[in-house]
Amino acid sequence: MLLRDAITLQNAFVRLEPLTLDHAEELAEATVGLEHAWYTSVPSPDAVAADIEQRLAWHEEGSMNPWAVRRLDTGKAIGMTTFCDIDQPNRHVEIGHTWIGVEAQRTAVNTASKLLLLGHAFERCDAIAVEFRTHWHNLQSRAAIARLGAKQDGVLRNHRIGPDGSLRDTVVFSILPHEWASVRLGLESRLAR
Repeated sequence: MLLRDAITLQNAFVRLEPLTLDHAEELAEATVGLEHAWYTSVPSPDAVAADIEQRLAWHEEGSMNPWAVRRLDTGKAIGMTTFCDIDQPNRHVEIGHTWIGVEAQRTAVNTASKLLLLGHAFERCDAIAVEFRTHWHNLQSRAAIARLGAKQDGVLRNHRIGPDGSLRDTVVFSILPHEWASVRLGLESRLAR
C-alpha cells in the first residue's frame, strides 16, 4: 500500500476518514475556542474550507494524505491530521498538519489517532521512518510528540519564515521500524487506562 492511498482507519476511539469538503462545516465548528497561537497553523472557522482545499491539492500532487478525525463517542469530526512530505521511493513520511478541537484535547483522541497512523505507516506501508515536526515554541506539541515515544533528532534553525515574517526553528522527531513495537505497546497501554 502506498503512503498517499486514501483509506479509512478506525479503532475503538476514532475514525480517520479521507478528508473531503463535506467535513468543512463540522471542522469549522471544531476550531471554535482553539488558541490560535502565532506559532501554530490551525485555521480560523472561516478558513477551514480553504485549508481543506489546499490539503486536497497537495494530495493530488502526491505529497500529502489528509484525514478528518472523527470521535466515535460523540460522532463529531473534531480535527484533521495528515501524512505529509511523503517520500514514497524512500518509504519516509511525516505525520503533521494536525489539530484537534478543544473538547477533544487531553482525551484518548490524539493517542488513538497516532496509533492508527503509525500502525498504517509501519505495518501496511512499510515505512522506514515516521517523522514529526513542530515549532520550537510549541511546548505542548513537543511534549505530546515525546510522550508518543518519538526521539528528538534535532532542531532545524531558521527553517521557515512565518506569515508574519518571524523565523521558525523546527524541532524534528522520528520513530523507526525497530522502535515501533515498544511505541505501539506504550500507546495501547495509555488507551487501556
